[in-house]
Amino acid sequence: MERRKLLGCALGLGAVAFAKNKRFNLPAPNPASSAANGAKVIPQPAGAKLTVPVGFVAEEFAGGFQKPRIMLELPGGAVLVTESLPKGSVVAVGPGKARKTLIAGLDRPFGMTLWKDYLYVAEAESVKRYKLDAKAVTVGTGEEVVSLKGYGKGHWSRGIAFDPKGDKFYLSVGSSSNIDAGDPADRAAIHVYNADGSGKQIFATGLRNAVNIRINPQSGKPWVTVQERDGLGDELVPDFFTSVKKGAFYGWPYAYIGSNEEPRHKGANPDAVKKAVEPDMLLNAHASAMDFAFYTAKQFPAKFHNGAFIASRGSSNRAKRIGYSILFVPFTNGKPSGPPVHARRGQERGLGTPGRAAATRRWQLAAERRRE
Repeated sequence: MERRKLLGCALGLGAVAFAKNKRFNLPAPNPASSAANGAKVIPQPAGAKLTVPVGFVAEEFAGGFQKPRIMLELPGGAVLVTESLPKGSVVAVGPGKARKTLIAGLDRPFGMTLWKDYLYVAEAESVKRYKLDAKAVTVGTGEEVVSLKGYGKGHWSRGIAFDPKGDKFYLSVGSSSNIDAGDPADRAAIHVYNADGSGKQIFATGLRNAVNIRINPQSGKPWVTVQERDGLGDELVPDFFTSVKKGAFYGWPYAYIGSNEEPRHKGANPDAVKKAVEPDMLLNAHASAMDFAFYTAKQFPAKFHNGAFIASRGSSNRAKRIGYSILFVPFTNGKPSGPPVHARRGQERGLGTPGRAAATRRWQLAAERRRE
């Protein structure tokens, strides 16, 4: 039986390899070294715990989930969780430990955001909004504001976030494949819409799988975690964490990490290779960077304030496994000011794979999986 838990984590630090500055030094492609080597999730041994520094704790917040995805705290303290499979739903946990299914019958729900008195839920092929009573934790009938019909194949996670003015929202739509060309221009892209779903624009392109979008609290700019392509070896291509620049092309499928040409599309589109931009920060290749959260609470020491916690699910195609952790990236004035470091460990033996992070007023939350 597979069971997933949400953990409330007060987190600390440890070192991890990374590339911080632009003009990244990347190895040559090595397709022969690509491996199928996913972690086997096992029952949690008696006494097994996550590793956090002295003075920090990690404890279970809620359990019994199958495929929990994004978390969102409501003003009254309840935490909403999108449960993508086997039956898509939005589950409300709290206040306290009470829980209920708020919305059912969804198609792989993922991202959520609030706007005025509406809850927006991004599904694989649709974005719907629901009139929300945050105090009673109830919603009205869903209204579709964006149709993504036919876009459910391939990368189906949909990140969603409103801009600081609150009149437009960003939506991530991943590619349909690993590296195949020929997707519509609005796949592997960030869209932007008016609050009612009208006025669609393509904000940025070339992002293979921008898993989630969040707004940096200092700069007001959208940031994303991006899972890059497979098949070029253990060290290529690094996942990355970046602000999203309007009109920018981030390379997929013809290039990666700037103008490094994808060998499987050699010579196919030199103009695209030339214009590809570099991301702000590289993460480990194949670590499966998932959700992230900017920490705006005050409970943690000052060095954590405004920084980002990044949840990595862990690798499945490296000879040496990597990831299965939560990283912390310090920020100053809306930009990374230091390397990412481990904020939580303990998953290398397959006890669970971190999936999501959400900053709340009390602590940092992460999704956790285990089998028993």
